[in-house]
Amino acid sequence: MNYPFWNVPNVGSGWVIGMIAIFHVMISHFAVGGGFYLPLAERKALSGGRGQWCETLRGHAKFFLVLTGVFGAVSGVGIWFSIGLAHPEATSTLIHNFVFGWAIEWVFFMVELTTAAVYYYTWGRIDSKLHLKVGWVYAAASFLTLVIINGILTFMLTPGDTWLSVAGTGQEASKFWEAFFNPTYWPGLFLRIAVCVSLAGIWALVTTSRIDGEAFPKLKTDMVRWSAKWLIPSFLAMPLLLGWYLWAVPESQRALLTLGISTIGSGTFSQVTRAALVIVMTSATILGVVYFLAWRSPVDFSFSHALAVLALAVMATASGEYSREMLRKPYVIGRHMYSNGVRVKSVPQLNAQGFLPNARWIRADVSPEYAKGEAMFAGQCMSCHTIDGYRSMRRLLAGRNRAAIGNFLTMLHDYKPDSPYRRFMPPLSGSPDEIRLLGDYLDHIVSPTAPAPTGKAVASLH
Repeated sequence: MNYPFWNVPNVGSGWVIGMIAIFHVMISHFAVGGGFYLPLAERKALSGGRGQWCETLRGHAKFFLVLTGVFGAVSGVGIWFSIGLAHPEATSTLIHNFVFGWAIEWVFFMVELTTAAVYYYTWGRIDSKLHLKVGWVYAAASFLTLVIINGILTFMLTPGDTWLSVAGTGQEASKFWEAFFNPTYWPGLFLRIAVCVSLAGIWALVTTSRIDGEAFPKLKTDMVRWSAKWLIPSFLAMPLLLGWYLWAVPESQRALLTLGISTIGSGTFSQVTRAALVIVMTSATILGVVYFLAWRSPVDFSFSHALAVLALAVMATASGEYSREMLRKPYVIGRHMYSNGVRVKSVPQLNAQGFLPNARWIRADVSPEYAKGEAMFAGQCMSCHTIDGYRSMRRLLAGRNRAAIGNFLTMLHDYKPDSPYRRFMPPLSGSPDEIRLLGDYLDHIVSPTAPAPTGKAVASLH
């Protein structure tokens, strides 16, 4: 616990990352897919003498530039800011191991931002062939940012045996390429490409739905239907790509999904299973809405219809990102670092020497015993739990007395193979005395009338 802990009451730091990430993924994947949509649509307009297309595409290019260049960039910075606060140990690992990759990605990102602006502001001012080339440069740069980021994101789930063999030795960067092209790299990349193509069509429907169907029925029909076609290949390929991806995921992590499926008869679903079902249902609904409203009645396809499709896409994207995050449990970096920032190899040492000697951020305005119990909770529990909000400890431990809380903590500390919590939660590290103080702290939280760890009144920030 070398860093101060970021406490976000009720919501939790993880959901702060999640809310920013969902917003960012919707835009960043559109930046990739839309980067191909624009030059392909422009080429189609130029080769087919569709002059009216160009004016609509120019408006779409402006929308594209503002959304990706402003909101996409700002939300990307927001992700860096939030993960640095919520998971500083994991962020440090990613920076140290992939510093070369981050540098490459930033080069492509700067090219992407520059060419997006040039593409829009030179529309109609330079030769059409040169303008089209600018669009293709943007498309290539944005795609290459996806190529780089995908390697880092998939590394967090499956770092691979080669990288894990040197983890903690200081030689991790020597296995850069093995970590980058990890077991889920290729299925993850193709799955994201499919998402990018889909979002290109969905965001284009938002623009084309605003065409006046009464004044320009043929223009709206052609552009709405052409945008709708972008959903076909990706939605047909997604089931196969998802199967490929799950096949590459370690069995221990895939069990988080099959746990819910195997208990479907009793009505018990794991969170990953619920999220997967939401993806299936929203994707099917998107196809139905696009076919019946956009494809069959393009002239009547309204802006509100397009926003409904976009809202469904947000739900599908959010569920997909949530599932991907949950598949990592109980790790933040697979088999290397638990979700609370404790390295797997450090657990025996922390159990022998204690967790708190490494905790540099312990409150001084309360009793030492209370402060230590609170520090144990902050360092090992609060990355996934809050006191009163998301995954509330008061709700989860409600009705348990001090002895029951102690038995629960002992089970987490022993971390036996048959523990029902082993698939989702990291082990509880620390000395017996530290675990006792954590139990006292949790008892004081669950039962405010219970005595504080020292038996004295204790000021609390909660």
